[in-house]
Amino acid sequence: MIIQIYEIQTEAEAELVISLGADHIGSVVVSKTYWADLKIRSAIDLTHKAGKKSSLIPLFNDVTVICRCIEYYRPDIIHFCDSIAMGQLQADDVVNLIDTQEKIRNCFPEIKIMRSIPIFEPGKGQVYDVLALAKQVEPYSDFFLTDTIINTFKDKICANDQPVAGFVGITGRICDWKIASELVAQSTIPVILAGGLGPSNVTTAIKKVKPFGVDSCTATNAYDTKGKSIRFKKDPEKVRQFIAAARAAESLISSS
Repeated sequence: MIIQIYEIQTEAEAELVISLGADHIGSVVVSKTYWADLKIRSAIDLTHKAGKKSSLIPLFNDVTVICRCIEYYRPDIIHFCDSIAMGQLQADDVVNLIDTQEKIRNCFPEIKIMRSIPIFEPGKGQVYDVLALAKQVEPYSDFFLTDTIINTFKDKICANDQPVAGFVGITGRICDWKIASELVAQSTIPVILAGGLGPSNVTTAIKKVKPFGVDSCTATNAYDTKGKSIRFKKDPEKVRQFIAAARAAESLISSS
């Protein structure tokens, strides 16, 4: 069971979550203009020295800048989490993301590619066929990561409803685990389960979905005085509890 923790932006936090037992350390480049960040590079360097894997999300779609980021940071995994379809799934959306992934793979064959697969919240329906989408992009991906996409209406997805417009993730909400489990059963590449996972629900999620790994971001963050999650700041106790719960669930499944 791979345990992945996002969003780790400093060497100190990378050292912390690695010491608590994380396997994959995820970082985020938030700016296309100011993409070179020494703190993030130090976190990735420490991750490699510790024998763990680094994953990097670029929150932009410029292939030239993404290539510069890969050369600068040298992550083990480049992670694409653009939302793909803000409405009915369009053929051009899939063609464009596949083209990006092909270019990255050709330029950096040693770098693995992770693709976020947007899944709706339980009971919110399906604006497009998640499993069909996954089949289309699977040949160009090395990992899938399920994550929650917000659809306020059952027949529509709005970019502005997402925490980061145009991208999937950091909602703090779980995705539909039934669809996620169907993705795990269908996929020939590893599937990491994400979307609102924390210490209180990761055990149940693992039992229901049986993924290759689990990922946590929002639910292991520190909270401010108003009870709001603080981006880029982890709560060590939440991380410890999350990892312990995931390992316990893994042991139960292995022994059953």
